[in-house]
Amino acid sequence: MASVRISKRVVDQSLPGEREYVVWDIEIPGFGLRVYPSGRKVYCYKYRVGGGRGGTMRKPSIGRHGELTPDQARAIAQDWAADVRRGGDPSARRRDGREAPLMRELFKRYLAEHARPHKKASSVRHDEGLITNLLLPRFGRQKVAEVSRAHVDGFHKSLLETPYQANRALALLSKAFNLAELWGLRPDHSNPCRHVKKFKEEKRERFLSQQELAHLGKAFTDAEAGRLLTKRGSPISAYAIAAIRLLILTGARRNEILSLRWEDVNLEAGRLELPDSKTGRKFVYLPAPAMQLLSQLPRVPDNPHVIVGRRKGRHLTDAKFPWEAIRRAAGLDDLRMHDLRHSFASVGAAGGMSLPVLGALLGHQNVTTTARYAHLSDDPLRLAANDIGVRIDQQMAADDA
Repeated sequence: MASVRISKRVVDQSLPGEREYVVWDIEIPGFGLRVYPSGRKVYCYKYRVGGGRGGTMRKPSIGRHGELTPDQARAIAQDWAADVRRGGDPSARRRDGREAPLMRELFKRYLAEHARPHKKASSVRHDEGLITNLLLPRFGRQKVAEVSRAHVDGFHKSLLETPYQANRALALLSKAFNLAELWGLRPDHSNPCRHVKKFKEEKRERFLSQQELAHLGKAFTDAEAGRLLTKRGSPISAYAIAAIRLLILTGARRNEILSLRWEDVNLEAGRLELPDSKTGRKFVYLPAPAMQLLSQLPRVPDNPHVIVGRRKGRHLTDAKFPWEAIRRAAGLDDLRMHDLRHSFASVGAAGGMSLPVLGALLGHQNVTTTARYAHLSDDPLRLAANDIGVRIDQQMAADDA
């Protein structure tokens, strides 16, 4: 068909026939309008890769008429023509764009090649939660190469009400983009999380007073006597009570106690010998009350765990409901389970324990982490652990007198 300048009038006048045909533009060589027998009209561009008659012919579609106006299609054709003159291949670039990896694929690879091989199981579960609940809904369908700083900043600001969670999600996203650069999915130094300012996090320090420890001790006694029920109306198991007692008596982390195995309990040496804690291999020294508790706690056949759960052979995975019942009975509704660890350290600091000793007892790798408590005189670890545990036990027993 003769070449004309493709305009709206020309497009409207190009009626479908029995066979497909192309109207070529007179101003931009290769720019055309393809008209199908069905009436569908599609703008196209024909060119040779590398130029010359020996180059490979490409005939990519620019877009459908109605979705694009003639002027918009013309502008795209002009850009493509300039790209071809510079030796480019617009069709290949468009294909690569369609095949470019999506963020959901990056998250999947992040978990498979980074998180699961290098992080602890609890950290992997945390990452999976952030990805499933926050990152996938927001970024999953976007291409890795197209996520911008504006996208990330808008996502982060949308989580203003939960600053801690927002910052953790931002950190995970930043790591994923660093890996994307390493894997060749984005250009170097293009991480869109750079310069996105984190929210300020107010560190919450909650320590139990002597009177509060007495109230907590009374709640333990009531729970052991079956006088406390969870919100579900069930009594609190002896293993859940033991777990919470051990947390306050030793200053150990929650998962260290919940997943504790009998093979890691050395009562002769007076310590728990954890093969793999948050900070690697670790000893948790046992005060006399904790040793007595462990020596009296029933062992369940075919279950290697100290804190027995509901499922056969498994440990307790969540002490949420028992903990809520105990702290409610003690009048300590604002107390988090992690605050028991802080309280262990605060009792030690008040009793004159040194910063290095407290840090060693808590398993801190960085001395500044322990500096929030105190630094006084040096004492052997075993004596320090016993002294703290005995004090706590005595103060919790105050209400029973």
